[in-house]
Amino acid sequence: MTLEQLRIFVAVAEREHVTRASVDLNLTQSATSAAVSALEARYATKLFDRIGRRIVLTDAGRLFLVEARAVLARASAAETVLADLAGLRKGRLSLSASQTVASYWLPPLMHRYIKRYPGVTVALDIANTEIVAAAVHEGAADIGVVEGEVDDAQLVVTPVAEDELVLVVGRDHPWADGREVSSGDLAATPWVLREYGSGTRAILEAVIARAGRSFDDLEIAMTLSSNEAVRAAVEAGAGATVMSKLVAASALATGALALAGFAVPNRRFYALRHRERHVTQAAAAFLDLIGG
Repeated sequence: MTLEQLRIFVAVAEREHVTRASVDLNLTQSATSAAVSALEARYATKLFDRIGRRIVLTDAGRLFLVEARAVLARASAAETVLADLAGLRKGRLSLSASQTVASYWLPPLMHRYIKRYPGVTVALDIANTEIVAAAVHEGAADIGVVEGEVDDAQLVVTPVAEDELVLVVGRDHPWADGREVSSGDLAATPWVLREYGSGTRAILEAVIARAGRSFDDLEIAMTLSSNEAVRAAVEAGAGATVMSKLVAASALATGALALAGFAVPNRRFYALRHRERHVTQAAAAFLDLIGG
């Protein structure tokens, strides 16, 4: 068993698709299939069931996936220690960030970091707040940056920026004229929301509660997994939403979105690191750059 075989197995398992995994890994489909088949043959264990054009993990495959990820994480940690000995001339920085942070706030800072430390390879994974926190907890990411509150005793959570949140609607919505929206009005329109686990959704839930309403009172028209999809749906007239002004800015400038007259409290962006794991020089330099 090799680290490359484990890497290929994890990629196929996470995508449940050989072709997608091979493209992401920059391998041929036959090489990807051969690596998985070699593991199955050597240990006489079926890791995947082939169902039509799809593949799904067997029970054995699911158990093996946990161990394979752990081995790859340890190998990455060992590589990081060696790279750290070379200082910031070499190294790797693994980041995980929630969507608003990753798409709108983090890129300029990553650019500055890469210009300052060109020998450090930076990788960024994008997920919701819940998944980012889990990645840092498990050691899959050196640093996480999220817009939601995180309650995990194993993580050091440091505020690094403030984000303005706004309630927005499409140009033809009744609230688009800027009228004052009362707490009683909140249940009178459909809503377009991010998925459970999203920091933005959690903020809206808190706003609704502070307004004396139950979240169950809302008419949820759509639940979508990206900021851009939410913005496009609201622009099309699907309902109202709360989002970062960073996300809404371009649509507000063109008039595709309008601000509703309802105050939403600002939120903070937080940097996450594991309390007990070694902080590499690359990670420490990035935390210093973002104020973490």
